[in-house]
Amino acid sequence: MSMERPERRLEDAEMQTWLPTIRFVQLLPQVLDRALKSEAGINHAHYAILVMLAGQDADPIPMSELARMASLSRSRLSHALDSLEERGWVRRTSCGSDKRTLTARLTDAGREVLRAAAPVHVAQIRELVLDPLSAEERAQLGAILSTLLPGVEEAL
Repeated sequence: MSMERPERRLEDAEMQTWLPTIRFVQLLPQVLDRALKSEAGINHAHYAILVMLAGQDADPIPMSELARMASLSRSRLSHALDSLEERGWVRRTSCGSDKRTLTARLTDAGREVLRAAAPVHVAQIRELVLDPLSAEERAQLGAILSTLLPGVEEAL
């Protein structure tokens, strides 16, 4: 069911905010992906999944939760995990209490790949996002994104 919204154009000042925003959010993942592929041999989507698994320490994560965290469909997540599992970076197992529920866990090899890729990723984030901003601007950006993110997450 679609919600009816009044038709409204963006005003010039709004457009001056929106155009660089949309361009930035479209280009940044491409740049991060290119750097990670060329310098660490892993794409950005796979790197993000490894980071999420590493953030859970030793606890395996149910596929539904990992899909939600990664903002991926279960099908896309399954394909990504197939690739990560083939490389020995992730292990999927069925949950002890419910054999129908699959979970994922980072392997030692996956943790090593993550350690090797992290400096590439951090350098790109610093160069492209953090270093060009003052400490005050970084705080403002964090506050703005923290305000906007819940609405985007809820719309998923």
